[in-house]
Amino acid sequence: MKVDGVSFRTIRPDEAGRGVRVIDQTLLPHVFGTVRLETAAEAARAIETMQVRGAPLIGATAAYGMAFAMRADPSDANLDAARAALLATRPTAVNLRWALDAMAALLRPLPASAREDAAYAKAAAICDEDATICEAIGENGLPLILGLHETSGGAVNVLTHCNAGWLATVDWGTALAPVYKAHDAGVPVHVWVDETRPRNQGAALTAWELNRHGVPHTVIADNAGGHLMRRGMVDMAIVGSDRTAANGDVCNKIGTYLKALAAGDNGVPFYVALPSPTIDWTLVSGADAPIEERDGEEVSTIAGRDENGAVRRVRITPDGSPVGNPAFDVTPARLVTGLVTERGVCDASAEGLAGLFPDHARAA
Repeated sequence: MKVDGVSFRTIRPDEAGRGVRVIDQTLLPHVFGTVRLETAAEAARAIETMQVRGAPLIGATAAYGMAFAMRADPSDANLDAARAALLATRPTAVNLRWALDAMAALLRPLPASAREDAAYAKAAAICDEDATICEAIGENGLPLILGLHETSGGAVNVLTHCNAGWLATVDWGTALAPVYKAHDAGVPVHVWVDETRPRNQGAALTAWELNRHGVPHTVIADNAGGHLMRRGMVDMAIVGSDRTAANGDVCNKIGTYLKALAAGDNGVPFYVALPSPTIDWTLVSGADAPIEERDGEEVSTIAGRDENGAVRRVRITPDGSPVGNPAFDVTPARLVTGLVTERGVCDASAEGLAGLFPDHARAA
């Protein structure tokens, strides 16, 4: 995607060596910078601290983390240790496990001498595949926006939650891929951007990337979405997914469930865009999804830029007040209008997913 007219990917090989450069998302929106990763420990730290985030990008970064481990020590013991350390960084996003399993399945049968090159090639392939998948999601979601535009004759107002744009993937994004496709095709589209407390991924990341690509948008408080829907100011909602159960339940950023409830009450179509590696075929329903509990500091403090241009973090809760921080919630399939995937759009149900992915459904 474009940043002020220049094409970027969130992760790319560093030509100076066998590391990679990633956009440091903890600096956005105030500073656009990259950080170099060259060890498995650095990759794990980048995932855990959310320098990289978003289920697809987490998987891609973990794949390179395995490659870094094989460069340092291609033994079976280090392969297992690196996989375990990377897997422990984020429990909810299933792409992480998917990427690590794919790397381990490739590497384990190989002799130690062949593992480094094979690991780097596979990590690069995972990144390329993610970009291809996300662009296909954009193509498959585009008709949904086109249909609304043809019906109304005006701009299509899309509400989204958290960041499921290209910053959450290698390129294009998931929920925002159809928006980018529509915008680039000249279809008038406007995005309502939930701020998405507590980490403000909407206000800090979604707004930043839409702004840099030139897509009209407005940042709103998380609790404004239902009000806008009641007033007829939202034509559709579309969000991403960190883990989708085999029955169509969706685990996504905390607050997604409330948006789905509001959309259902107001007759607003509610779509979820997801790449197939996000589907957990072993998960019968979303009720069994692990929900990550993150540091309370993400709720009790907030960062911003002061009048002098310096970025500062300040506390917004009283000292001594306990803080809970569940990072995700589960939206039941009954509240989801449809799932937008690289293979097409389907009902949020076991039957709908099996229709698009019969190979995976049979294996499960």
